[in-house]
Amino acid sequence: MSPKIRFRFEGRCARHPRYNPTRDGRPYDGKCEGCEALYVIQLYTRIAKRRAADPNLVVVGTSAVREVEQAVAVEPSSETGDES
Repeated sequence: MSPKIRFRFEGRCARHPRYNPTRDGRPYDGKCEGCEALYVIQLYTRIAKRRAADPNLVVVGTSAVREVEQAVAVEPSSETGDES
């Protein structure tokens, strides 16, 4: 079973409610934080869609703690029982 991922975001700038980053591109007013936030969200969504379409770009990571625990469990004990 393959997971399905949906990308959807609906948001509007309080000062510029008609601004659409997909259609308009970069915001006209560079000082408007609402338009800038919408543009950044649109950029990250586009990157995520591109990565989801190509399985080679999807990165699955594990925590470093888990990797250390697995390495310790796999390594044989250095103690041989002979203490000379």
